Parts: sequence; structure tokens; C-alpha cells
Amino acid sequence: MHEWALIRAIIAEVEEVIKKGYKVDEVTVYLGELQNVDKSVMEAYLNEAIPQIAPGAQVRYETEPAQFRCRVCSREWGLDDVELDEATREAIHFVPEAVYSFVHCPFCGSRDYEITQGRGVRLALVTSRRQEETRETR
Repeated sequence: MHEWALIRAIIAEVEEVIKKGYKVDEVTVYLGELQNVDKSVMEAYLNEAIPQIAPGAQVRYETEPAQFRCRVCSREWGLDDVELDEATREAIHFVPEAVYSFVHCPFCGSRDYEITQGRGVRLALVTSRRQEETRETR
């Protein structure tokens, strides 16, 4: 289960930012539509861990839609632009590379395309610099 590796990496990144003197206000985890990630596992652990290491931080999850670019006609499209039944969508979810077997460019029919977005997991942090305590000298 690669969710554990992703969870550890996210926690390590948040800890690193805190060590540099920043306060983490918000953590947004972008899960690619084609990434085979169990979102409920990520939520269960990160929603517990992040507030412990970054008190007050909000944790959000966003799905990054899959986007493709045809190498033949240069057009771009998403999974919503092609007709796929539920069984095919599920197969792609569990084996993302299967997309090349089931999807072709809806404009020219080519299977020569690249995935431009929605394949991985990205992290975005909203931070603010901690203010040093200032003392008045008399």
C-alpha cells in the first residue's frame, strides 16, 4: 500500500517547513484522478497527524482531473471528454497505465498522447512567517 509512503512524505514536508520557522496554516493534498490512491486512508491519517504537528492547520483534499495532449493533433482533453463505462473507469483507477488501452484522442482517434496532469500527488502549503517575540528594552 503506497499510501503509507505518501503519508510519510507529506508529514516530513510539513515538519521541514515548520523547522524552517514557518507556521503552516493549510495543507492541500492534490490527488491525481489517475493516481491509484485510497483517499480514505490518506484522510484518516493526515487529518489526525497534521493538526498535531501543525496546530490549527486545516487539511484539504482536491482531485486533480486527468488531462491529455495528443501528439498527433496537439489537442487537449480530459476523461470527461471520452465515453467510458464504469467498469473501464474502475480498471483505469486501479491500473492507471491502462488508460492507453482504453482511451484515444476524441478529436483524431490517435492513441499517441501524453498525460499532462492528474497522474500524481502534489502538496500545497499555505504558510506564514512566525514573528519573533519582541521585547522592549527600558
